[in-house]
Amino acid sequence: MLFLKLATLFFTLTLFFQNAYASEMPQDELLKKMIGRMLIVGFESQSITKDSKIVKDMQKYHLGGVILFDRHFNDRTKTKNISSPKQLKTLTSSLNSFAKKPLLISVDQEGGKVARLKPAYGFEATPSAKVVSEMDAYMTKRVYDNLAKTLQNAGINCNFAPVVDLAVNPQNRVISGLKRSYSSEPKEVAKYAKIFMDSLQERNIISVLKHFPGHGSSLEDSHNGFVDISETWGETELEPYIELIHSGGVSMIMTAHVFNRYLDELYPATLSYRVNTELLREKLGYDGVIVSDDLQMGAIAKHYTLEEIVTLSINSGVDMLLFGNQLAKQDTRELVETIMAQVKNGSISMDRIVESNSRVEQLFTKIQIK
Repeated sequence: MLFLKLATLFFTLTLFFQNAYASEMPQDELLKKMIGRMLIVGFESQSITKDSKIVKDMQKYHLGGVILFDRHFNDRTKTKNISSPKQLKTLTSSLNSFAKKPLLISVDQEGGKVARLKPAYGFEATPSAKVVSEMDAYMTKRVYDNLAKTLQNAGINCNFAPVVDLAVNPQNRVISGLKRSYSSEPKEVAKYAKIFMDSLQERNIISVLKHFPGHGSSLEDSHNGFVDISETWGETELEPYIELIHSGGVSMIMTAHVFNRYLDELYPATLSYRVNTELLREKLGYDGVIVSDDLQMGAIAKHYTLEEIVTLSINSGVDMLLFGNQLAKQDTRELVETIMAQVKNGSISMDRIVESNSRVEQLFTKIQIK
């Protein structure tokens, strides 16, 4: 395993310098593009042109992905990116046509209350995980096949689902309260999540397991602020990840902004080397892409500077950083320049940038996104 990782790192570094020489691109410009591949950002508007800011950012920085929302977080009456099947298909087609590199076009389409493609806009409804858990495998497959078809028709190639958090705390407002968990039993969660993942994979859509190492035992919502699960979390919350990783079908895992002093006495999971590298990669054997939950959530943004957020998350093992631009507004240029400054001053190693770029490119190859 170590030899394979070193070989991959050497190969990617070789390509890095070959490309820099072949294109005669200044190293700073190439580094900015490598950093851009590690970013997934949200943007305004339901349609784009060559002069749109998101298009210019995509082309200048080779962004790894975008995330789409139907409504603005702070004004639910205001449409952001999604209003109808026809409009969405036009938007995603435009994004792909303007992108110079393969692009993740992502949404949160779990079903139930967490759905950006809603029946009110003309999309087919999908039941919540809780409702699906009362179905047999045949009906579950039909539900998720329909969802995958809807996403494919819309031009979405990455879905931040399924949720594999355990419903271990009935007072949990953000997981159990929204019926986002299949069960409190790990094997049941893994069973339904695998059906969901398979349906997405059959349509060349990337699935994303969330929220590692488990959000189901929490009492608070990490959108709003600090969430401590030290006294409520249990190792059984890792079991769906273990089973699904061993199944070989996991392409992406999303971190949780939860703090557990027994896993890391200093940092929440998203910023924790002990959680993301030592636990998820080394102990559980996961070598796919790790994506952060939205780094503008209160649990992170209220406690750390931008420099600390990007440095700690990348050094922890996170490969793609999500800035939804729903809870705050951060310019792509600011993000890229901040990360580049941290690389140049030695706070983030070049090896980590190369390693994450290698995983991102392998992800696109695996799912055949071109």
